[in-house]
Amino acid sequence: MLSAAASVPGQSAQPASGAGNRQPPLQGQTLVNRALSNEYNAAQDASHPMRYELVKTSPRLAAIKKICETKDGDVARLIQLNGKPLSPADEEQEEARLTELLSDPGKQRRRKQSESDDTGRVLKVLRALPTAFVYQDAGAADGPTGKVEKFAFKPNPGFVSPDLETQVLTQMAGEIWIDPVHLRVVRLEGHLQQDVDFGWGILGRLNKGGWIVIQQADVGGGQWRTVHFEMKMSGRVVWKTRVFDTAEDETGYEPVPVGVGYQKAIEILRANP
Repeated sequence: MLSAAASVPGQSAQPASGAGNRQPPLQGQTLVNRALSNEYNAAQDASHPMRYELVKTSPRLAAIKKICETKDGDVARLIQLNGKPLSPADEEQEEARLTELLSDPGKQRRRKQSESDDTGRVLKVLRALPTAFVYQDAGAADGPTGKVEKFAFKPNPGFVSPDLETQVLTQMAGEIWIDPVHLRVVRLEGHLQQDVDFGWGILGRLNKGGWIVIQQADVGGGQWRTVHFEMKMSGRVVWKTRVFDTAEDETGYEPVPVGVGYQKAIEILRANP
C-alpha cells in the first residue's frame, strides 16, 4: 500500500461518492493532496487483512512466497526459488521454520515490531509528500484500469527535511498518476537528481541516477494495494558500496478474517501451498 500524506495534515480523506456526486472534479494540487491523504490513511488501516503471492526478483535470486497478513504481523511461506519448486530438503527446512515459529511467539513479535518500525518510516515520507514537491499538471492519460491524471513533480526549494527518512525527497523528481474517480495513486516514479548524503556523509549516501517505481490497483472490494515495486539504486552504507536492485510483484489478493492470528495464518499457508 503506497499510503500517503494525511490530508495535508488535518484534512480528512473523502472518497468519491459515486454517480450521485454533483461536486465538480478535483484538479491540480487539490487532487494531489486528496489522493495523498487517502494513501496516508490507508497505510494505517489494518482492518482488511489479505493473503497474496509475492514474486521477488534480483540479479542473483528469484523467489516466490505466499504471504498472509494477521493481527500479529505478516507470515510468509517460501514456495519457489529461481523458477523451480522447493527441493525436498528446502521444503523440509521451510516446514521446520514454520514449526519453530509456532513454538516461539517471540519471533513473530519481533517480526511485527520490525513491520511497525517500517510503517513508521513510510508514514514520515508519505506525510511529507504534499509539501516536499512542487507538482505540475502533465495531462490525462490511459492508466491500467481507466483514465488517470498525471503530475510531474520536482523538489520544493522551500521544503526542509525534518529527518533522515525524508532527506531523499530533497533530490528526487518524477511523475505521479492519480485515479480521479477513486482519488488514489496509481503509479509513482521517482529519480534521484543528485547524490543524497545521510548523517553528514558518514553513515551513507545514495548516488545520483537511482530510481524507484510503485504501482497500485484495486485488488477487490475497493481495497487498493501495491501490485508492483521496483528499485534500482547504488550508494555507500557506512564504508561499503551497495547496489539495491530489486523488483516485487504482488498478485492473487484474497481477504482473510479480521483478527486472525499468526498461528492460523501458518495453518492457512500450509493448506494452500
